[in-house]
Amino acid sequence: MSHEQPVFKTFIILLLIHLHSLHRTTSSPCQILGSPEFPLLSKEGDVTIGGAFSIHSKITQPTLSFTEKPTRLTCYSVNLREFRFAQTMIFAIEEINKSAFLLPNVSIGYRIYDNCGSTLSSMRAVMALINGDDWAVENICFGQSAVHAIIGESESSSTIVLSRTTGPFKIPVISHSATCECLSSRKEYPSFFRTIASDLYQSQALAQLVKHFGWTWVGAVNSDSDYGNNGMAIFLAAAEEEGVCVEYTEKFHRADPGKLMKVIEVIQKSTAQVIVGFLAHVEMNNLLEQLSLHNITGRQFIGVEAWITADSLVTPTSFSVLGGSLGFAVQKANISGLDNFLTKDFWETVFKCKETKGNNMTGTANCKENQDLTELKDYDDDVAELRYSSNIYKAVYAVAYSLHSMLKCSNSQGCDKTMKVMPWQVVESLKRVNFTVKNEDQVWFDSTGATVARYDVVNWQRGSDGSVQFKPVGYYDASLPPGKKFVLKTEAIVWPGENTEVPMSVCSESCRPGTHKVLRKGKPVCCYDCIPCAEGEISNTTDSNGCKKCPEEFWSNQNRDACILKNAEYLSFTEVMGQILVFFTFFGVLLTVIVATLFLINKDTPLVRANNSELSFLLLFSLTLCFLCSLTFIGRPSDWSCMLRHTAFGITFVLCISCILGKTIVVLMAFKATLPGSNVMKWFGPVQQRLSVLAFTLIQILICILWLAINPPFPYKNINLYKDKIILECALGSPVWFWAVLGYIGLLAVLCFVLAFLARKLPDNFNEAKFITFSMLIFCAVWITFIPAYVSSPGKFTVAVEIFAILASSYGILLCIFAPKCFIIVLKPELNTKKHLMGK
Repeated sequence: MSHEQPVFKTFIILLLIHLHSLHRTTSSPCQILGSPEFPLLSKEGDVTIGGAFSIHSKITQPTLSFTEKPTRLTCYSVNLREFRFAQTMIFAIEEINKSAFLLPNVSIGYRIYDNCGSTLSSMRAVMALINGDDWAVENICFGQSAVHAIIGESESSSTIVLSRTTGPFKIPVISHSATCECLSSRKEYPSFFRTIASDLYQSQALAQLVKHFGWTWVGAVNSDSDYGNNGMAIFLAAAEEEGVCVEYTEKFHRADPGKLMKVIEVIQKSTAQVIVGFLAHVEMNNLLEQLSLHNITGRQFIGVEAWITADSLVTPTSFSVLGGSLGFAVQKANISGLDNFLTKDFWETVFKCKETKGNNMTGTANCKENQDLTELKDYDDDVAELRYSSNIYKAVYAVAYSLHSMLKCSNSQGCDKTMKVMPWQVVESLKRVNFTVKNEDQVWFDSTGATVARYDVVNWQRGSDGSVQFKPVGYYDASLPPGKKFVLKTEAIVWPGENTEVPMSVCSESCRPGTHKVLRKGKPVCCYDCIPCAEGEISNTTDSNGCKKCPEEFWSNQNRDACILKNAEYLSFTEVMGQILVFFTFFGVLLTVIVATLFLINKDTPLVRANNSELSFLLLFSLTLCFLCSLTFIGRPSDWSCMLRHTAFGITFVLCISCILGKTIVVLMAFKATLPGSNVMKWFGPVQQRLSVLAFTLIQILICILWLAINPPFPYKNINLYKDKIILECALGSPVWFWAVLGYIGLLAVLCFVLAFLARKLPDNFNEAKFITFSMLIFCAVWITFIPAYVSSPGKFTVAVEIFAILASSYGILLCIFAPKCFIIVLKPELNTKKHLMGK
């Protein structure tokens, strides 16, 4: 807890003078410089325990002119909470004195001082605890301290003053609520102990609590003191590790109202809805007053043990500001008998007065004689909140158990009262104590002199009767393993404005999956814009810092939050384009079968016989294969389909062109044979025609075999053509062999075209040369056009272009060569005569 930071130089000088006077070895007795400081409450005993509490919370500062002796400090404004701490210390001592097994024949006395919530007064109390209140100490200044141990103080800054002052004398100091982590240094504070954990755990737990509810944009206010500054520094470091951003960090001191007004102004202008208040209860009370005056409500306060359960903050208007507050509180402890002592026995035994009923006095004195304390008479509202009181109770018992061990006490023989107890011996004994108080709490001190960190998480709620309640909604236990230290009942929490929904406090809304954070220039890391992931990238978590690329065969979905398998695209039998091509394929086959049937029926007619019926039927057969080979290009590519489609295409078209070439050569040879003395037809008879067709075809078959043996076509997933889909196609394996197959077909087609062109004007009514010329012209035009279209067409359209070229060239050959003959056979049978055939 916090206290005033500065200590006036005057008192430092006084301290040095006083310490010097204590170590003088003169013949005159030691004299206290100035007036002795008397305890507020005291009792003599065999051993004495000191106490320092802020029973008054404010003082009137004296005028320091340095020309005359300063006037005494005037204390005012009773702090009921601190007064109860003093009562608890007395209760624990009285209980031990009555005990039959703990220090059975040794009585404990006490000297309790009021430091008035000020380091100025605290220094006087410390010196009084060390010296006692006698004018003269001893003939030489090596006397024992007036107390064997000191309980207190409540605030960290005052405790630092106390521990530093008593440290050279090795007087143990046990604080019940000084939580500053700075006090954990055994080198600087070797005789300091505390029955509360340091702020190291609380500050880290605060950051975890804030993160738990998704609050990444918070404000922070702390007391400008050792307690507040150390605690806030630890919280800020822990918040950074948790990814929590702090919009502002402000601090103020209870004696600086101007700084407090600046804090109010910052809070008014801020956008953070959550405020972490690392404040002592005095500063928190000051802040609360100003927040109420400026009507600043609806903020979610996160508090520390110093004020979260402070009843002094509960006023008729405070709930509008602090209602719904969450924070850490020292765990409750049920100390039997304490409530009765606080509300009845204390008044009857210490102040010798009883409650008045009506006009009748039931006691021996009028309680109003005790001016400042009369208001405490009926004060028992927070007896149930025995949090720090239990720490005082444990601290007193820790001293008692250490003395019990040092004095070698036993139930039968009692304690060795002849042994002189020195404070440094109490320090060493305290390091070894390990006992259990009557409420089953175990007490021991770790290497830093503190106890284990255990906190209740409390929530400011309004009870059914309208009263403010500090309702436990969880706990934090630093001794538990990671992941189990924090337990919260979120459903039991009531938020500011008595809402049931968790408030939001973020600089930027969370980035949904499918987007990523881009920091705003010059802003904290919690302030960012949410940018959608690019195509092919995803983020599947909230508030992702970046997007990750999908694997090669996957693509981002529409929301960019998952990778889905890319659609595999190929020319299928089920799509419209594939069905159209299949239709024209079978239509071409049908036409070819009709022509072949027609020729078969009319095979003995002059027209069919004159056009080399054997090659005609072979040509029709090869055309049927050409039409059918286009089917191998449709469907999902596989190893066999890829090898079959190109080789079947190459072989069937070479067979087709070879037949046409044979027919062209026959036409030329026939007219050559009509010349006198010509015997050329014997070199190109039916056998030679068959062999030529076979030879031309075998060459293409050989090329295809070599292609398949060396580097055959294979199915290939093309992921580079499109980003969002995979093109299933047949890779050529070796483009050289592919173009060799096409080149060979082209060579035969050009040769056929040239020969047919030369024979186009031969005198014959049924000369096929001009029809072959047209068919080869169409064939070459189609395939010359095919090359650039094949290279530039994307995806499945490449296959469609190749099928179109196959069908177009097949239809061209079928129609150009056989359509005129079928026209005569069917519609002009009178022209199908030998006389007409030989007309020229």
